[in-house]
Amino acid sequence: MTATTHAGGRERSPSRGALRGLDALNFFLADVRDGLGPYLAIYLIAVRGPDEGWNEATTGLIMTIAGIAGLIAQTPAGALIDKTRHKRAVVIAGAIAVTASCLLLPFISNFYAVAVTQSVAGIAGAIFPPALAAITLGVVGPKLFSKRIGRNEGFNHAGNATSAAIAGSTAYFFGPIVVFWLMAILAFCSIGAMLMVPADAIDDDLARGLDHAEEQSGQKGARDEQPSGLSLLFKNKDLMLFAVLAALFHLSNAAMLTSVGQLLTKLSGKDNATSLISICIVAAQFVMVPVAVFVGARADAIGRKPIFLAAFGVLAVRGVLYTFSDNPFWLVGVQLLDGIGAGIYGALFPIVVADLTRGTGRFNVSQGAVATAQSLGAALSATLAGLIIVSAGYSTAFLALAGIAAAGFALYLFAMPETYGYEPATSDASGGGGAGSVPAVAV
Repeated sequence: MTATTHAGGRERSPSRGALRGLDALNFFLADVRDGLGPYLAIYLIAVRGPDEGWNEATTGLIMTIAGIAGLIAQTPAGALIDKTRHKRAVVIAGAIAVTASCLLLPFISNFYAVAVTQSVAGIAGAIFPPALAAITLGVVGPKLFSKRIGRNEGFNHAGNATSAAIAGSTAYFFGPIVVFWLMAILAFCSIGAMLMVPADAIDDDLARGLDHAEEQSGQKGARDEQPSGLSLLFKNKDLMLFAVLAALFHLSNAAMLTSVGQLLTKLSGKDNATSLISICIVAAQFVMVPVAVFVGARADAIGRKPIFLAAFGVLAVRGVLYTFSDNPFWLVGVQLLDGIGAGIYGALFPIVVADLTRGTGRFNVSQGAVATAQSLGAALSATLAGLIIVSAGYSTAFLALAGIAAAGFALYLFAMPETYGYEPATSDASGGGGAGSVPAVAV
């Protein structure tokens, strides 16, 4: 691998082996990074059930507790990734911790013990989003970052679809326990994939967004400057607004698939629940692959804002359509829309954060700060939906989630600027706001 310097910063020429390692890492880590995800609700409700004290409300509370634990870890995780020059080791440790925490679940039933294990998984899982984005930026550089992020998301969704298909087909014969076996295998493969990316292929300074700070602005001390934490959100008004929008998106989106899984469990029984939710996941993930690749390839040409508005719009429509029928085939069909909304969000999230923090050297800690708000929305989503389902039914819950997405659409439309070409003013080099921004210099 070679690296050249030009007026816009360091241009990377990553090796083919490093790029293949990134592909494999995103594919195998897809099912590990989120822990059990929607399978947690199915396992607790369908396998453990009311006899052991598990229903939609208690399951939602477990997911909220785990979400809050992950939320608290987001910003420190981003700061760690900015600071460390051992990013591969951090990813491997996170994969081991998430998998070990989930593999303990079949051996425990106490509410507090389950909450602890899933909280550990949530904390460890907070490492992956900033780590993968940082490693990608450090390998390919800013010039190829948008396109590469789309490819990452494509492999991530392909990995999710493959693992869900395997889980769904094998669960028919062996029951929901197969998701635990599968997670162990994928964690092992993830470690091997991470080792395929050579340590010297990752430029740690580029990985934290220092290409502009050092080479364009001439800030000699930027290399050694330690990134700040949540204060970034309060200094940069556009970054703070994007954090609010991320929270709204996940407040609406996070509980939708979980709620559909719970509804399918009640309609079809526990023997078919894992297979049906796997079909939902596979259907959405297959849509996400081309969507993510398209977003990565066209985000610069189309702009970030129109594409992000489409994500909010599709999310709102999806919530409404769930209320039209309880037919499993209809529910699976509607779940295809998740492939559009979530596919767009996953591909655009690191791109928008990179836009808003270019040249500050705080890319990863900023990702962590925004992801903290995102995780708060996701954590509250499960409890909100669970309480509404218990008190007013599934249709009311889906409509409430759709209304949140519609509010996010309106806020993004009227308040959020287009971030392509965004450049913080000179006074914002330490994480300041976007007011007074000037057009960006091409990277």
